Amino acid sequence: MSASNRTSTNTPAAAEPSQLRSVHTEGLASIFGELGISLAVTTYQAGKVILVRREGERLNTHFRSFGKPMGLAVRGNQFAIGGVNTVWDYRNMPAVAPKIPPEGKHDACYVPRRMHVTGDIDIHEMAFDGAGDLWVVNTRFGCLCTIDADHSFHPRWRPPFVSAYAAEDRCHLNGLAMRDGEARYVTALGESDHAGGWRAHKAAGGLLMDVTTNKTLLRGLSMPHSPRWYQDKLWVLESGRGTLAVCDPTQGTWQSVAELPGFTRGLSFLGPLAFIGLSQVRESAVFSGIPLVDRVEQRQCGVWVVHIHSGQTLGFLRFEAGVQEIFAVEVLRNTRYPELMATDDVRLAHSYVLPDAALREVHQPSEAELRDRADWHFQQANALHGKGDLQSAIAAYRECLRRDPYFPNARYNLGVALGDAEEYAGAEDQLLQVAHAEPQRAEVFNSLGHVAAKQHDPHKAIGHYRRAIALKADYATAHFNLGMTLLQTGDFENGFAECEWRWKTPGFAPFQCPQPMWDGRDLGDKTLLVHTEQGGGDAIQFARYIPLARRRCGRLILVCPDDQAALFSSLEGISEVRASGNIGISEFDCYLPIMSFPRVFGTRPDTIPEKIPYLDIEALRRRRTPPTLPQASFDSAGEGVPRVGIVWGGSPTHSNDRHRSCRIGDLLPILCTSGVQFFSLQKDERRRELVELPDDVHLIDFGPPEGGDFTDLALRIAQMDLIISVDTSAVHLAGALGTPVWTLLSQFPDWRWGLAETTSPWYPGMRLFRQAPQGGWATVANQVADALACGLGNRQ
Repeated sequence: MSASNRTSTNTPAAAEPSQLRSVHTEGLASIFGELGISLAVTTYQAGKVILVRREGERLNTHFRSFGKPMGLAVRGNQFAIGGVNTVWDYRNMPAVAPKIPPEGKHDACYVPRRMHVTGDIDIHEMAFDGAGDLWVVNTRFGCLCTIDADHSFHPRWRPPFVSAYAAEDRCHLNGLAMRDGEARYVTALGESDHAGGWRAHKAAGGLLMDVTTNKTLLRGLSMPHSPRWYQDKLWVLESGRGTLAVCDPTQGTWQSVAELPGFTRGLSFLGPLAFIGLSQVRESAVFSGIPLVDRVEQRQCGVWVVHIHSGQTLGFLRFEAGVQEIFAVEVLRNTRYPELMATDDVRLAHSYVLPDAALREVHQPSEAELRDRADWHFQQANALHGKGDLQSAIAAYRECLRRDPYFPNARYNLGVALGDAEEYAGAEDQLLQVAHAEPQRAEVFNSLGHVAAKQHDPHKAIGHYRRAIALKADYATAHFNLGMTLLQTGDFENGFAECEWRWKTPGFAPFQCPQPMWDGRDLGDKTLLVHTEQGGGDAIQFARYIPLARRRCGRLILVCPDDQAALFSSLEGISEVRASGNIGISEFDCYLPIMSFPRVFGTRPDTIPEKIPYLDIEALRRRRTPPTLPQASFDSAGEGVPRVGIVWGGSPTHSNDRHRSCRIGDLLPILCTSGVQFFSLQKDERRRELVELPDDVHLIDFGPPEGGDFTDLALRIAQMDLIISVDTSAVHLAGALGTPVWTLLSQFPDWRWGLAETTSPWYPGMRLFRQAPQGGWATVANQVADALACGLGNRQ
């Protein structure tokens, strides 16, 4: 669990943040290029609208944040997005697109024109009719409606079996198809006239209706979505089976055209191709008991491209992290590389659309005039900042401020950029100026808190975070950052409480289910589901609470990634270990994220569960043959030489990896210690660094893990007398097994290691070695080498 460091205003996000990772098949970019298209995709689960665009020989996924975006509708230059209680209306401004950095790359720019508040009507699909009116599927009230300025929504049609308008989601109306410019077909998940009645028969109770005749054309569909009239045929996604189907309304039948590896929802056509959204539909009561779950164990999320005549998949874009559910997919024709401006984008202040007659009288600034304007430098700075070119961005922000010291957000963004560049004193200076000028601006104080924490002043950081929360009570990022800092100071009670706000920050996807989160009370014979979150080290650290939780419930199911399953199966108190997404909603009564255990049990530093080890190495050995040590050494007396395992790097994708990891060469003072046999427990591509060692330094490579999971690493650690590692999952695993471990910490350590301690309350057999502020790894390596030379008998 790591803190979110800041918020930034109007700084374009990177094209694809690491927590929102995707891959695509070779040749898919060529299809986009040949068709001259891009895609718009919504994911309400991740709170994003995604623009999928061709960039050379690859696809670029560009994310914009919205509140629960679902329905999309496109008509010419008009672009509408349906959200949690809002419809956003966007228009393409082609004249703006060429000016968006990098200049000349974009060919469309959708800018917000108006916002209509509908109230929470659970907007699903939307479409424009022939007159340009927007039709909306109002799922909560079970009707079709249109939008006008005088009403939240204007009901236009409801199924004849729904007796009244009520905010009860009686039939889960969801899909809408236009035909000849009129609303014509809809899908619903059940024929019901009472609140939530569709849920009882969702697996095969879906229907497709004709709006103009009120007739039900198809019954027995499995969770149908996305009806479409295309090429004189009626199409539908039978989502519960994961198929694309073509319908024969006169016969009341349908036929599958393509069977896909996910919950099909979101459909758009172009030529002979169907662009189909797929969702993983993991761990939710809504999706349990459907045929797809039995047919496909590992369901996928992304956009699949299918040939509608052959049913063949021609390519796909698959999301591997951050996005699990897709709702809408729309082809943006004749638009290869669009931009979608955020509603607070500073460029809106300088983007205008005028009638043609007025445009003829508008002065067109020259390139020299543009470069003389502060806003030009601000836009350049934002683009550079978004690409990670921090020093160039800082220079551009400073130039903007030189031309206009009061340019909106320039000083704040400069402070954020300086913080990102680790120039914390300069960042603090700029942010304090903003705080003085805008004392009611909460995000400034959150950023000041981040800067103070990085300057090793947690108490000042706490004050800033609390000021941010006082200004904005529901500021989730500030709450979470406050929690991380309180934990670092040892205030566990308040720290873990504040950390529950993590589920409302952009970097966390909450567990979606109707069951309540466990509050620690005795459950009797009921079943508790515990799910892991974040990294393997976090899961191992907090798994110690599982035996305590088991005493308060009848059964305990642990849901975790495959690489942790075998390890945790040896843990006392677990009734069953299940893979993520492989559990029905009826199989448990309440749930708890694993990192919420300390809050539930009221943990303080002196009440951390003491049982060490809490992972059973003997049980693991019975299940899997331990790897054999490559060789062993003995001293002159025939005694075995102490065996020390070395790990110098964690996952390269970790947000703090450039600080927490080192290179193997940084540990040379340790590896040159005589009378010790060193073994590399390092995995992944960092093992290649072994060739950098001098010939007279002997570090035995254990080789890549055979099982590729934490069990194999545990079996290797158990054969060591000591583990020396930077802050990775290896130190948690060694600590949980009771193997002595020395942890090497950077000057920016994680909260769990405290401020200046040399031991850890979480692992009694652990010793902490810290970089000095502004220090490097050399001092740490020399301290460890000196301690190692004193002998392992003094290792604790």
